[in-house]
Amino acid sequence: MTGLLAVGTAGYMLIERMSFIDAIYMTVITITTVGYGEVKHLDTAGRIFTMGLIFTGVGTAFYLFGSVTEAVVGGQLRELFERSAMKRKIQQLENHVILCGYGRFGQIVAEELRRDGIVVVVVESDSGKEPELIRNDELYVLGSALNEGVLDQAGIGKAADIVIATASDPDNVFISLSARSRNPHIRIHARAESEIGLKHLRLAGVERAISSYQWSALRIANAIARPSVVDFLGLILPGHGDEEISIEEVVVPAYSDLIGKSIGEVERANERVRLVALKRGSEPILLLPTSQTLLVAGDLLIAIGARASLSTLTTILER
Repeated sequence: MTGLLAVGTAGYMLIERMSFIDAIYMTVITITTVGYGEVKHLDTAGRIFTMGLIFTGVGTAFYLFGSVTEAVVGGQLRELFERSAMKRKIQQLENHVILCGYGRFGQIVAEELRRDGIVVVVVESDSGKEPELIRNDELYVLGSALNEGVLDQAGIGKAADIVIATASDPDNVFISLSARSRNPHIRIHARAESEIGLKHLRLAGVERAISSYQWSALRIANAIARPSVVDFLGLILPGHGDEEISIEEVVVPAYSDLIGKSIGEVERANERVRLVALKRGSEPILLLPTSQTLLVAGDLLIAIGARASLSTLTTILER
């Protein structure tokens, strides 16, 4: 367009002896097809030049304006449609996890949950992180989790868990209270930055309040005092270490064929699997249950073993 303006202006100045202002004005109204009228009566050479400028410039101008319009309007419409589709998808979710805060801590949580096939909806107040959320293919709601309306947009009423991972203890406590008021049955997991923060989160009814600094310090201390134990835990953590060995939790459904069978029978029928813990109802978790313990519907079992064997056990339980 700059080149066309320069050529058109120079042409009118040379051919029709126009002033610079008249020449550029004539070029602009010709290229844009405004047609306000000729600045001066054109002779034959001027008319031929104008026809050439129309054929060359009008198509170029329309292409430029069309490209700009498509980029602006089309991009906005596409973004609007994508956000509407994502909003509808979030509204249809059930038993998903809401993650409040997409910092370094929150990103690791989202990655690990995604690895396990768990649907996560991120609530993030910093709009600058939207490109990263889109790049990581996250479902998200932009806004502060301190706003109950934002939690509603994230599907708090039908969510199974909420992870509160902001860097502010007061905010985490407030979000915990809001989440509990919107969904009395939701499981709340929250990050604490201090000991007093841990105390307040527990008072707010948070099931699992952790201090990332405390866990990191314990991990380092145990790596020094009990290095083999730490290496073993690294091997069996889901998604890490040896892909052949893992630790999983499984629930005995009400229709399972294994109801009434003992733990010893289950272990003998599933090679390379050991049931190391059992939780029944509201009772405390039982570590290393005896082989004579009979399974009942609703039992939650912690099993360690070969990944393939754990998959087989899950299939048998659900049969």
